[in-house]
Order: sequence, then structure tokens, then C-alpha cells
Amino acid sequence: MRYRRAHFIGIGGVGMSATALILRDAGVAVSGSDEAVYPPMSTLLSREGLSWQPYDPVNIPLDADLIVIGKNAKLVPETNAEVAAAYASGIPTRSFPEVLAELSHELGKTPVVVAGSYGKSTSTALLAHCLIELGADPSYVIGAVPLTPARSAHLGQGDLLILEGDEYPSSNTDPRSKFLHLDPAHLLLTPVTHDHVNVFPTPASYLAPFRELLSMIPEAGTIVACTEGDLSAEILAGCGRTIVTYGLAEGDYRAADIAWGETTTFAIMRGGKRLGTFSTTLLGAHNIQNIVGVAAFLLEQRLGDERAIGNAIASFRGLVRRLDRKSEKTRIPIFEGFGSSYEKARSAIDAMRQHFPEKRLLVVFEPHTFSWRNRDAIGWYDDVFAGAAKAFIYEPATQGAQTHQQLAQEEIVARVAASGMDAAAIHDATALPAVMDAVRDGDAILLLSSGPLAGLPETLPRALEEAFPA
Repeated sequence: MRYRRAHFIGIGGVGMSATALILRDAGVAVSGSDEAVYPPMSTLLSREGLSWQPYDPVNIPLDADLIVIGKNAKLVPETNAEVAAAYASGIPTRSFPEVLAELSHELGKTPVVVAGSYGKSTSTALLAHCLIELGADPSYVIGAVPLTPARSAHLGQGDLLILEGDEYPSSNTDPRSKFLHLDPAHLLLTPVTHDHVNVFPTPASYLAPFRELLSMIPEAGTIVACTEGDLSAEILAGCGRTIVTYGLAEGDYRAADIAWGETTTFAIMRGGKRLGTFSTTLLGAHNIQNIVGVAAFLLEQRLGDERAIGNAIASFRGLVRRLDRKSEKTRIPIFEGFGSSYEKARSAIDAMRQHFPEKRLLVVFEPHTFSWRNRDAIGWYDDVFAGAAKAFIYEPATQGAQTHQQLAQEEIVARVAASGMDAAAIHDATALPAVMDAVRDGDAILLLSSGPLAGLPETLPRALEEAFPA
């Protein structure tokens, strides 16, 4: 690649760190800066040997020929001296999706973009994992920390480059959705439903970049799309392209005969034809949906047969923070879900109820994303925790609070309580003891956040191991 040394400002972001990894695979020297990086990202950076320093103009290497700046409210020149120095340096600055597009073009890769409102991280990781198991050596960039594959990014020898595509703006200076930079040859579109209300206030504004993305796929390209998001039918209607559809119950490819369990088995149907029986240890109906979509793409591209694809799917372990079990050493099932949107939170709660119907469910939730903290979305709290016995509400994040109508913690707790849910506020000092005081034998616990959640993903499993050993 033409770059020799790249500096990442905001390297702790999932997309930023994955892009840094694939650049390093391409022979580029990488450095970075950030602040307040927490697990699992701090663990990933340490494991991969990606060091970072607190924001400071002196971090920018004198011989850098590329600076990559993340999309974070703190990464603006008005308040961040390192960002200001980057723009003043004369060194080319890029967003990470722009860098991925350059990498793809320079190395002659065929980009496969996985986009949608939810399920895209799991689907990206599953697609990469299956290709590896099928004997390919794909390149990939996953916007999460996977358990399989072993890394969040890899530069392979194969033709395909699997990219998770996000609809969120590319940077603080570029409002275009990230996936519009990626020049996709093929598209796997997971469910589409209104999200990121701080950026896309209406469903129409949210759908606009997805419509543009669909229009970018060349005529020879494959589009595999889910039918089952709230806005999926609308985005697919009038597309004017041949689209292969999938879903749990509706689509060209669909699931049938689901038998839920520690290992869940199900059939995949293509029209009226049964393609075989598949199995997974992942929790929830949404993950069956993800599997059907990935299998549909692989089969449409003739990248493997049903048996080989089924074997690959069965060995997929999922992602950190996507309903991964935090400990096997306690008799209290404790899982962590990615609660960045209403649909993701609901799918995680539904999955816990599906797999642990006899247990009392405690949910520990952090309103970390702009959507959860925005007063326009307060109605989400009326039923998002339905099926749980109790909801603990952590303090809303304050980053970027001035950019929207920020909800206060007491407002959120009151709204949840008004719905009939047992709700309690928790803080840094009270979070662990409050949950431990409430838990009893026969319970299950779901942690829901896209933020640090008072460190509970690390401290609570250890406390449960001592109090409720397996």
C-alpha cells in the first residue's frame, strides 16, 4: 500500500482499531491515541500490540503520511488539540471507511458490504468465519470483537474483502454514511429499522443512505436482503433490482422446524426445498435470522455446499458483547448484549426469555448511545424491558449531551417504572452491590450497553462465581 506510517486519532473505536489492524497487515506502521478506552476494546488493543497515548499533538509522528480521525464528539479541532494539529500538519487526513476503500482499490479486492440496522456485526463475522472454514482466505473488517474469527480484521490472499458497513456519518467533517465510501460489489442487507434518531430524525432520512447504497451495487453484483425489519419492505420496494430475500419466516430463504436448546437446530428452506438441518450455540431468533442470511449469500455465490456451510456455522462462537456468556463458573447464567438500539435490546431480552423461560431475568442497562439518551425516543422505555423482572438503569453517558435533548437518569427510571417494571437507578459505587443484593438462585442476568457499564462485565461475573459457584 502507498502509505508507510498511519496515525489513528480515536484508535479505541471498533472500526478504527480494525482498520489499523488491516493496515498493519498491509505493511503500514501504525500508532494511535485515545482516552478512556475500556474492555473489550482495551483488551483487543493490548492483545494486538496496538499502543495508544492520551490525546496530545506530540503523538503525531513526524514521518506520518496518513492520519485517520474517528467519528467521536471529542474529535473536533475546537476542543481537541491533537485533531487541530492533524488538520494543520498538511498530512492527508481520512476517515476509516475512506481508508478501507483505498485499500480495496489498491489491492484489487472485491468488496462485500454487510449493512443494516442490526445483525450486521454478527453477520460479518459469521460470513468471514464460514469463508475461512470453507478453505478461502478472505480479507475482512468486523465492527466488533469476535470470538470467531480470532481477530477483528485480517488481510487475506483471497479475492473477497468482507466489510461491515455502517450508516452512521463517516466523520465529524463528512456527513456521508460510512458504507457509501466502500464501493461494494455485493451486498448483504440485514433488517432495516429506524435508528440513530439524532442524525436521522425521520424514517425517510434514515432510509435515504440505504437507497443510495442499493443503487451502488453493479448489475453483476448479488444483493441478499432481509424482509423482516420495520422498514425492510419499504427499502426493498421499487429498488428495481433482482434481490434474493431471507428471513425467519418470510423470504426466498427462511428457517423452519426450530428446536431451541443449548444447541439449537433448524432447517433452512429455499422456496419449498429443504436444504438441510443446521445447528448453532448462539442464542435467540435474531441469530437464526443472521445465519439464514449468511447461508443464503454463500449459496447464491456458490462458495460452498449445504453440508460444508452447515459445519462452518456450527463452529461459529459469535462476538463479545453479542449475547456472549460471561462466566461458566457460576450457576447464574450471565450474558452481555449490545444494547445500542431498541431492536438490539429487545432481541437480546427475547433471546434470554427464549432460552431461560423458567428463570427470573434481571436486566442491567446503560443508556449510552445518543438514541437512548434522546428525549424524542423516550417512548422506547415503555416496553423495551418487557419480560424482565427488574431493570437496573445506569447513568446516561454525557459525551455530546449538548447536541440533543438529553434525558436524565431519573427521567428514564421514572418512565420505566411507569410502565409497571421494577426499576432502580445505579451508579458507579452502587452498581455491583445493588445487583448482587437483588440476585438469587434461579435468576439469569443480562447486561445491556455499548459503553463501560460501571465495569460490571468484568466485576459482576467474578462476584457471582464467589456467591453462586457452579
